[in-house]
Amino acid sequence: GTGSLPDNPGGFEWVVSGLLLNFLPDPPKSVQEMRLQTVPRGTVAAYVWDYADRMEYLRIFWDEAVAMDPSARELDEGLRFPICRQEELEDLLKAAGMKDVKSAAIEIPIHFETFSDFWQPFLGGTGPAPLYVASLNSGKRAELQKRLKNRLMVGIKGGIRLVARAWAVRGITP
Repeated sequence: GTGSLPDNPGGFEWVVSGLLLNFLPDPPKSVQEMRLQTVPRGTVAAYVWDYADRMEYLRIFWDEAVAMDPSARELDEGLRFPICRQEELEDLLKAAGMKDVKSAAIEIPIHFETFSDFWQPFLGGTGPAPLYVASLNSGKRAELQKRLKNRLMVGIKGGIRLVARAWAVRGITP
């Protein structure tokens, strides 16, 4: 086998990566490894969050963080993970030699009852956004919170309704 994926003599009918490819150091190599572990006419598939556009709670967070602090741009997953876009994800599978590559959006409604429900996850935990919030002094943290609240709460009744979109792609091994 290739080392990091489980080995199955003869290969697997399906090899799927869920919400992972963009975090790997070499996505093209990883997709090639997935292909090598897949039987002929088998399926290689993946899905990643659409950080660039419709992972809305993070898109809104980073838009406001960068408006307040341009240096935050380097942490924005939408810029750091170019394969989170439909065309780039398709191209990744095509470059690995996959045939009949198709993609689709998976859109999940997200509802926050209150602004606090939206804001609370940014105050702890892991990931670029919570780490960025933790790096801010209390004044800047309060400013970011106010910017987000102003953007999200204008004219909204019944909570905050957003969308989290992932792009899914699949290809067939030759």
